[in-house]
Amino acid sequence: MSETVLDLKGLNCPLPVLKANRALRSMQPGERLRVIATDRASVADFQAFCRETGHALIAFGEDSGVLSFVIRRRADMPVEANQATFPDV
Repeated sequence: MSETVLDLKGLNCPLPVLKANRALRSMQPGERLRVIATDRASVADFQAFCRETGHALIAFGEDSGVLSFVIRRRADMPVEANQATFPDV
């Protein structure tokens, strides 16, 4: 399966998550997004983002200070009143 790559190296919290959210909104359910980032806070940010939005963080790792996250877009579901939403940047 192909994946979209989003290079966000050099951006700091909360921009990597916000830009990933924007990209995921334009993708089809089940498609994969690979995010490349250098902000150490991105590890906790993407874990929380995926937990709150229902997207699947299927892999993440680090190589020489560069972080890589693979996120599978969730199936479309109605937004509930208590579900977190993230604004577009």
